[in-house]
Amino acid sequence: MSVNRPVTHLSSGSAAYRRATLALFCAGFATFALLYCVQPLLPLLATHFAVSAAGSSLALSLTTLSLALCLLLSGALAESWGRKSVMVAALGLATVLGLACALVDSWDHLLWLRALLGLALSGLPALAMAYVGEEFDPEALPAAMGLYIGGTALGGLLGRLLAGLLSDLGGWPLALGGIAAMGLLALALFAWLLPPSRHFRAQPLSLRGLLGNFARHLGNPQLRALFLLAFLLMGGFVALFNYVGFRLAAPPFGLSSTLIGLLFTVYLVGIVSAGWAGRLVPHFAARQVLRGGIGIMLLGVALCATPWLSAVVLGLALFTLGFFAAHAVASGQVGQHAQGAKAQASALYLCSYYLGSSVVGYAGGYVWEHAGWLPLLAVLAGLFVLAGCWARRL
Repeated sequence: MSVNRPVTHLSSGSAAYRRATLALFCAGFATFALLYCVQPLLPLLATHFAVSAAGSSLALSLTTLSLALCLLLSGALAESWGRKSVMVAALGLATVLGLACALVDSWDHLLWLRALLGLALSGLPALAMAYVGEEFDPEALPAAMGLYIGGTALGGLLGRLLAGLLSDLGGWPLALGGIAAMGLLALALFAWLLPPSRHFRAQPLSLRGLLGNFARHLGNPQLRALFLLAFLLMGGFVALFNYVGFRLAAPPFGLSSTLIGLLFTVYLVGIVSAGWAGRLVPHFAARQVLRGGIGIMLLGVALCATPWLSAVVLGLALFTLGFFAAHAVASGQVGQHAQGAKAQASALYLCSYYLGSSVVGYAGGYVWEHAGWLPLLAVLAGLFVLAGCWARRL
């Protein structure tokens, strides 16, 4: 005798499913646009504030570091506070801080505001992943997670692309202010469209309970493998995009900020590959799809080592395609392997993810400054080979 799934879960094709996936798309878009809009501006910030390439990367690395560390707290508190209200408040505060970043002309003040922006955004990614794991029908979950990851890809694309365009029109302050204004629009759509949680069950705030949840997740070998993969993949991804702008602004390429920003249109393939990878998981083992994505990333790194702009652009496109495919699969696996307290499991995954962004993204600057482009690519390739080996544990 067949057993029907609860009708309260969001299933593919329903109006509530479409509203929820669009809302999560907007949330992912706003989060990554606010987070990564400084990336194409790093050469401009280095010149304006008279800091090194590695120093300029602190405008991104401090944001992702504070996001990573605060994710553990926000993910834990969300088990008691709920989902939608916390996400709306977090995104609202982040857009206000984004606007404030456009109004300062002190390097220290800008870094403080960017660190606070990371703190505010910490209330969103883990909760969005937990919401998907709780509210969507199991068969619809991989595709829904793929759409959310696609929203992050579009946010990363437009955040970087428009930042480059606006900076040529009015400098980096106009770029940061324009991206924050887009975040306000995404916030309004998110708050309007997202259905309230139906399957969230609040837990009483208990330090012992919170630490017990973290210990249980860290004791799960499948989750540990996913956490390490998040660190390696995101770290290498951010490091490449942090310093490719310096590479392409220098001879023999000599590209402007606008042209460097336009290169981030390769994120369009990330939007496609995230949803595509999620749909492949039911037909192939998640491990195989994940390792395939890592293999494509390595091919992209190899092409970025060439001296031809067309090959570098193709390499960036393949690299982005492989990364978002791998990330969509890995993030979807977290909710399936976590035994309860899914927001905390997602928080640990994303903490590893953004720690990789901060640590490898910043350390890559030293390799770039002291050794050059090809040694940096060799280091990143080594990280991805290690990730491919570790993915075999899944």
